[in-house]
Amino acid sequence: MKTVHRRDVLHGLAGAGAMSLMPAVGWAADDSAVNRGGTLVFGLTGGDPPNYDMHGGNAHVLAHLLAPHYNGLLKIDSANYPNVIGDLAQSWTISNDGLIYTFKLTPGVKFHDGAPLTSEDIKASYDRLRNPPAGVTSVRQGMVQPIKTIDTPDPLTVVFTLSEPSRSMLSIFAHPFNAIYRAEKLKADPRFPARNVLGTGPYKFVEHVQGSTWKGERFKDYFRQGLPYLDGFQAVLLSGPALTNAIQSGQVLNEFRALAPSQRDIITKALGDQVVVYEQPWCACMVATFNTRRKPFDDPRVRRALSLAIDRWAAQNALPKISTLAFAGGFLRPKYELAATEADIVKYPGYSKDIEASRAEARRLLKEAGVENLKFKLHNRMITDPSQVAGVYLIDQWRRIGVEVEHLILNDTTWSANLSAGDYDVTIDNQNDAIDEPDYQLPRYLSYDKSSNRAHYTDPELDELYAKQHNTADKAERYKLLRQFETRLLTQAYTVPILWLNRIIVLRKKLHGWNMTPSPFVGQDLEKLWLAS
Repeated sequence: MKTVHRRDVLHGLAGAGAMSLMPAVGWAADDSAVNRGGTLVFGLTGGDPPNYDMHGGNAHVLAHLLAPHYNGLLKIDSANYPNVIGDLAQSWTISNDGLIYTFKLTPGVKFHDGAPLTSEDIKASYDRLRNPPAGVTSVRQGMVQPIKTIDTPDPLTVVFTLSEPSRSMLSIFAHPFNAIYRAEKLKADPRFPARNVLGTGPYKFVEHVQGSTWKGERFKDYFRQGLPYLDGFQAVLLSGPALTNAIQSGQVLNEFRALAPSQRDIITKALGDQVVVYEQPWCACMVATFNTRRKPFDDPRVRRALSLAIDRWAAQNALPKISTLAFAGGFLRPKYELAATEADIVKYPGYSKDIEASRAEARRLLKEAGVENLKFKLHNRMITDPSQVAGVYLIDQWRRIGVEVEHLILNDTTWSANLSAGDYDVTIDNQNDAIDEPDYQLPRYLSYDKSSNRAHYTDPELDELYAKQHNTADKAERYKLLRQFETRLLTQAYTVPILWLNRIIVLRKKLHGWNMTPSPFVGQDLEKLWLAS
């Protein structure tokens, strides 16, 4: 058994300036070394997707089941995360002012029904993302708002004009959920992707058996010659001990999201040198969100007191032993180049290593706010790790400053509905992203009229700090502005981080072509995976 701790690849996203970029070659450099054929059978947690529309969801089950069937305009290069490479785009240019992105599409791409891909399909898909028709949900509508117009001068050229330059635009075009759908189908029925799977990806959809399996087969007319290597794939819906036992016995080869430490230990003990273990800080953080429209959580002293009571450094030492909760950090992933260093983190409210001093200040703030005997309900999801582990830890921390909390465990439908309606006191929530990029990750924390922040607050100062970091090209200056943004957010404590997660993957050595990244959404098209004989 080998454990690999992969370091982040430092990367600067493309900014303004004319350029022509070509994608990486789409197949192995030494094709003769690849073993073709076979079916990959992997385990999948999280249950069935509510529908098949990637534009309307953000659950990992959508990415793991549907990514093999679709392509995007660009994609994240999982072998060199977070670099962006071409997918359907063969090449592209960016104007000197950073406002015009011109893409040349790969010729000869076909949908699984045989229809040719054209620029109209790109336009229709992005129009749907930015202006969803009635009955269609686009959870990334805000992400694509910089797009002002989309033009299709010919069948293989698509031109995006932005309202303002965007540092994160290439990553948005590469977002794994921004699938390209067939324009003709969308025109006939805007909700077609919710009930049907029709893409250009390396695998055609075969069947979905609710609560059991999902199958795909090799698309023989895939536009990248020689790919995919596998004949097909099958996802088996499992969870908990059933997943652990299935991997251990060989019923499934692996699981691509993440395993708990206990699952890792059981599997590695059983399989020894047949597996490799990868671990890396995950682009996912558990947070506590306060309902600022409900008293006393409309008072920043109360919110800040509850944040001050949390010993994140003790949590960082204890919780990784029993859960995927592992790293203290701000609102950017630990070890990411623009994330706060520990020297800066300890200056934040709630991150001092003198927890007794922090809790004394918390008690003082509660007394000053007139809620010394605070009682409230903490809403949480049914997911044991990490949601319930985080909830139990917080309740213990808050008990130490005299706060009494009732832990409400809700099914996802009820939890989500209460969150959207603002029917909660405090909730365990998560920040879960596909990439590391503040311009993509932080807009969720802007004022409510500019974002969908779940705490329902308005904070012009926070908005201004975000705009300043967005507009600066100097990395050192941007780092300073991001620290000011995080300081403001943690001082007001609308939403506060608990811990960032550790992504743990146990991979059978017979599976080749997969790359570890901080995100379970990236690299799930299975395009280059192959099985040793």
